[in-house]
Amino acid sequence: MKKTSYFPKRYLMVTGTFLLALLLYVDRICISVAKEPISEALSLTDKQMGWVLAIFSLGYAFFQTPSGMLADRLGPRKVLASIVTIWSIFTALTGYAWNFISLLIVRFLFGAGEAGAFPGMTRAIYSWIPLKERGLVTGINFSGSRLGAAFALPLVVWLIDSFGWRISFLIMGIVGILWALAWYVLFRDNPENHKALSQEEKEFIIANRQEKKTNVAKESLNFGTLLKSKNMWYAMIQYFCSNFTFFFALTWLFPHVKSEYNLNTLEAGFYTSIPLIFGAFGNWFSGALGDYIFKKGDWKKSRVVPAALGFAFAAIGLIGSIYMSSAVGAIVFLSIAIFGADMTLPSSWAFCADIGKEHSGAVSGTMNMAGNIGAFITALIFPYLLAWTGNTNLFFILGAILNVIAIFLWFKMKPNKHFSEY
Repeated sequence: MKKTSYFPKRYLMVTGTFLLALLLYVDRICISVAKEPISEALSLTDKQMGWVLAIFSLGYAFFQTPSGMLADRLGPRKVLASIVTIWSIFTALTGYAWNFISLLIVRFLFGAGEAGAFPGMTRAIYSWIPLKERGLVTGINFSGSRLGAAFALPLVVWLIDSFGWRISFLIMGIVGILWALAWYVLFRDNPENHKALSQEEKEFIIANRQEKKTNVAKESLNFGTLLKSKNMWYAMIQYFCSNFTFFFALTWLFPHVKSEYNLNTLEAGFYTSIPLIFGAFGNWFSGALGDYIFKKGDWKKSRVVPAALGFAFAAIGLIGSIYMSSAVGAIVFLSIAIFGADMTLPSSWAFCADIGKEHSGAVSGTMNMAGNIGAFITALIFPYLLAWTGNTNLFFILGAILNVIAIFLWFKMKPNKHFSEY
């Protein structure tokens, strides 16, 4: 394809998914920042808050594969607009919880609502983004989630101080509904059906969104079929390991740093935003590195090298943080850990589009289901291990071990093999 002067319209779709990822994590991290006022208002212990933080991931995990299959069947336009509306309603309803049980129910349903977001994005990426651009595009999307979480920390602190935690959740819910309306009006499931795209760009996308030759027949899909695939199992386990590390940053990092280093709320918000910003950098770096390697002609290395390198950084960062006696030192090493954990994401989600193709939503949803079981365990096990041992060392050691295991798994994964073939 010859170079043209126009701005590719497919990147406007990426702008929409980037903003969605940002919104996703603003909504998620609200509960972590609001931990103290919620605990005081509803008389909750740290272990009860552990369940509140974890129950989201359980709802999120259970509905990953069904929502991914729904995105494959109905298209990401309708599915994403619907689920963003649903989870935004439950975001708002979080502010109306009156006790522990009501908060658990709302947060579980909030997680179930969010479940289809990234599978829906992956299905949209498969239809709209050429194969050689998927690594960077996936990295851009996930960087949105990290930047959203990072900027949400001081924003939510300000909102809670100004309006209270209940009104803060209501405001976040309204923002989500506005995104859903814009997505439904502006997006189309296939670039062929979007009037804003030139014929030249449509032809370029269609010609380059999958490898030229494929012998895989289109067929109906069920969960059992996915579980017969080695590629699927490797993707699920490594993503479990990745989420175990990252979701600590999203759930317990803020209260941990605040308590461990005797910081005030604003200081804790500043410090804990730094690893999340490094997570965004990790996504950009990994996505660009993967696409660079892919263009050199090595499909497998383009997925394996960024992910394996990322898991190595994550393990080093977690272990290093154990030996730090100051907030600055701990944040430096935890930033390395989150940078590394997020380096694994572009490879993971591009891998799902690689092996899933028309079933990318279901494949990515199944991987994300396993990952969020890891997130559930992280949110729940942290306060229990802390109460048992009196420190966080065992938690960080366990996370480092999981990261090392994931490195070996990536060398067994084959992005050029459809899930029905391997």
